[in-house]
Amino acid sequence: MTPMQSSMNEMRAPRLLEILRRREEDLLKDWTALQLASASRRPDLINEDQVRQQSRDFFAAFADAVESGATPHLADPRWDAVRRVLKSASEDRARQGFTPSETATFVFSLKQPLFAELGRIVKSADELARETWATNLFLDALGLHTTELYQKSREEMIGRQQAEMLELSTPVVTLWKGVLALPLIGTLDSERTQVVMESLLQRIVDTGSTIAILDITGVPTVDTLVAQHLLKTVAAARLMGADCIISGIRPQIAQTIVHLGVDLNSVTTKATLADAFAVALKRLGLGVREVAPAGAPPRPPTAPPGA
Repeated sequence: MTPMQSSMNEMRAPRLLEILRRREEDLLKDWTALQLASASRRPDLINEDQVRQQSRDFFAAFADAVESGATPHLADPRWDAVRRVLKSASEDRARQGFTPSETATFVFSLKQPLFAELGRIVKSADELARETWATNLFLDALGLHTTELYQKSREEMIGRQQAEMLELSTPVVTLWKGVLALPLIGTLDSERTQVVMESLLQRIVDTGSTIAILDITGVPTVDTLVAQHLLKTVAAARLMGADCIISGIRPQIAQTIVHLGVDLNSVTTKATLADAFAVALKRLGLGVREVAPAGAPPRPPTAPPGA
């Protein structure tokens, strides 16, 4: 017998298939009871009906795959139905807050009732060893696959949450008809710049605004990369017909920009958002007037600061 033939024989589990088919209800009952009594069950996250249904779905798909002659290599298309069941169970558990080990236990816990049943019907020590080894190969591969699916689901969930947080952290607000403001807080990297640019451009289109104020008061540092991101956003807004004003230029940021040699001569900059808003109003032909207290003579209109 060649090593390949020996390896293939180790993967065959005729007794496993026999008990999966003949003892299905008893195995399901024992396996479900084991899960419900386990410390990893988390009844606060998954109810008994869900445990029973997921167990039944997995058991049926697993038995079909073993009967079809599938090997423990999960790339085999005969595992397709099992992979679908595990994908759904892993995604559910990832959303519900299970840990990776708690998720993998869903598969690994099936070993105990299977091994107990194998020990009951198999009398030969050699045959029991072969059947146990083959069963281990199947369930270990499926359990590890479950962990991989869980990790992938968590990464996708975290990615979606980060994208949502980026959108929420870059609100575009309307200060006046035709004037938008985009307050930036935190680090401005390439990914966030893309979100900022898309949000701003969409709001320019939606509102028909002609002036946009980028307020960087909440940006801790401005280096060459951040300055380039700002200039790209300004250029994109201009292509959409809106001029940009950058506000929040603090003394230390001004010194850094000069030291880096970043050219912002083509962009209007102001120290505060209020100054930038006054410039925007002037460009729209509007002005700001102080309202006199009750009983006081009215004050003449005050021209806004120059652009």
